[in-house]
Amino acid sequence: MSLLEFIPILAAVLILARWGAESWLALLNRRHVRAHAGEVPATFRDTVDDATYAKSVEYTLARSRFGLAEEGWGTLVLLAVLFSGLLPLSLGWIRGAWGNSAWADAGWLFAVGVALSVPGLPFDWWGQFRLEERFGFNTTTLGTWLLDRVKGLLLGAVLGYPLLVLILKLVGWMGDRWWVWAWLVLLGFQLVMMVLAPVVILPLFNKLTPLPDGTLQERLLKLGERTGFSAKTILVMDGSKRSRHSNAFFTGFGRFRKIVLFDTLISQLSEPELEAVLAHEVGHYKKGHIPKMLAWAAFSSLVAFAVIAWLAKQAWFTAAFGFRADQGLAPALLLFALLSGTVTFWTSPLMNFSSRKHEYEADAYAAQAMGETISLKGALRKLTEKNLSNLTPHPWFSAWHYSHPTLLERETALEK
Repeated sequence: MSLLEFIPILAAVLILARWGAESWLALLNRRHVRAHAGEVPATFRDTVDDATYAKSVEYTLARSRFGLAEEGWGTLVLLAVLFSGLLPLSLGWIRGAWGNSAWADAGWLFAVGVALSVPGLPFDWWGQFRLEERFGFNTTTLGTWLLDRVKGLLLGAVLGYPLLVLILKLVGWMGDRWWVWAWLVLLGFQLVMMVLAPVVILPLFNKLTPLPDGTLQERLLKLGERTGFSAKTILVMDGSKRSRHSNAFFTGFGRFRKIVLFDTLISQLSEPELEAVLAHEVGHYKKGHIPKMLAWAAFSSLVAFAVIAWLAKQAWFTAAFGFRADQGLAPALLLFALLSGTVTFWTSPLMNFSSRKHEYEADAYAAQAMGETISLKGALRKLTEKNLSNLTPHPWFSAWHYSHPTLLERETALEK
């Protein structure tokens, strides 16, 4: 068997292996959840009633069925795209119309990205307007849902397309070291977006208003003074415009830092619990988790560019999927984007382990900043209840899919 014959087979095996592993983990989790569905786990009987627990089990199982169907469909689409010959054919069409240039190749990459998102739209719609609606989470309208996707497409055209053009042009400008410069360009772009996103992009989708004067604002500002964490603004986001799920985060850095609370979060938690949630977010900042994550992301993207640069020089890699050796960097970029997930999937537990460690550290910091654990525990329990979170995930499923520890794990750590 030649290398050109072996590579497509290897790619198909990796894709199917990931799909098989995802399906097995989902089925494992479903059995585990069903096995514990009879009654509320003893630890939570004082906070979760039988009806809510039964609904959370039903929601977990419904999401699992939906996820299996979505994953299977996505796998079929990926296999069809890779092995139908459409990718090299479409590149030929684009170059025939636009010429052989970075602008044409970037246009092809952008068009393929848009085209690949289309088969998933029915699942996005069903998840929002059937699954989430059934369990009382959906608050968005079809008009808002459609407008969100149009806005995302336009943002991709305005921001993503020029970035692709620049990266492709660097090959001609910088020679064999183009990938180092491409990494620097991407890194600079990401840092700029960290500043601009909350100011320019986020308001395109959600309304952000300053937290009104009152006891909650005073409490949160005092927390900032007590912990040495000062944000320029505390904002409330109208998350209820789309969903009853809740969240809180801070964005930007330095003097551009902003704390954002979902309006749903404010309506669900008491003021001490909201303070504890914010103290947890401050903990991420104080423990240096954000710089660590940024450094890891930067290192990962550097490795990715180095691999792409190497693959682009290997004629067998792109030829195995029907591309000619003289078609440049664009095919290697796209194939890497389509196939890299089949490899990184297997490292998910390691990434989640690191993320969970950060969550434990932030919880511990919040408990120290609050001087007690009751408020944070209360917040975590309410959020678990309101979001119908799975209280009994299978450990292996949790390892692969949960970037946060389970409620029981977090409470156990806080008690220690």
